[in-house]
Amino acid sequence: MMNEPHFLRLGVNVDHVATLRNARGGALPDPVRAALLAIEAGADGITAHLREDRRHIRDDDMARLKAGISKPLNFEMAATEQMLDIALKIKPHAACLVPERRTERTTEGGLDVLGGQHHLRPFVAELSRAGIRVALFIEPSLEAIDAAAAIGAPAIELHTGAWCNALEQGDGDRAGEEFARLAAGASHAKQRGIECHAGHGLDFATAREIAKLPDVVELNIGHYLVGEAVFTGLSAAIAKMRAAMDEGRRAIGAAN
Repeated sequence: MMNEPHFLRLGVNVDHVATLRNARGGALPDPVRAALLAIEAGADGITAHLREDRRHIRDDDMARLKAGISKPLNFEMAATEQMLDIALKIKPHAACLVPERRTERTTEGGLDVLGGQHHLRPFVAELSRAGIRVALFIEPSLEAIDAAAAIGAPAIELHTGAWCNALEQGDGDRAGEEFARLAAGASHAKQRGIECHAGHGLDFATAREIAKLPDVVELNIGHYLVGEAVFTGLSAAIAKMRAAMDEGRRAIGAAN
């Protein structure tokens, strides 16, 4: 299945398994166990964000994930020297550079690639030299994609939060505009030779819909799956997400 032209990869983010653990302290629930269950249920990779304040994932979690899972590890990180040193030591399959503010509950938007090219370029270069695939988490704007290409990023992850928020608020017009931006951004990334991923705020319905964009090759989803796991179990939630994504992908063939 991995070789099918329209296959859509699912990266499962285990950050909020660690959030539950840290709420009480101790070792449980273990994000590495969650990652192993996710892979068994159909995840194509595991994503984890080592924040500077260590609010959920910790340094030893990243090391244990790298050592313990059989699928690619995607290390979400701020573009700081400390995080660069950790990434170069752990050697994950991929690193996604994300904006980070201590006061935010979750990532609230994309990187300022236009204003931050000078800062970001050496991080992209050094991670790439180490054999780590680099992605930039950005807004779905053509200018941001062009800036990502200019600094040598081989991949981007489009921030889907504005689209998901508009749908949740029942603002159909804005949701339509935001989805059009995502579609245009994915298409533009492919034209620039950049691999296009997407994530943030996705649920079963929105994952099914964005799966209809053939130029998006990977979705990264975490919080929603961990929330659904409370009710159905993690394996069942991931299997249902995989099915929703596959359903959206099949719509591409039906339309052609």
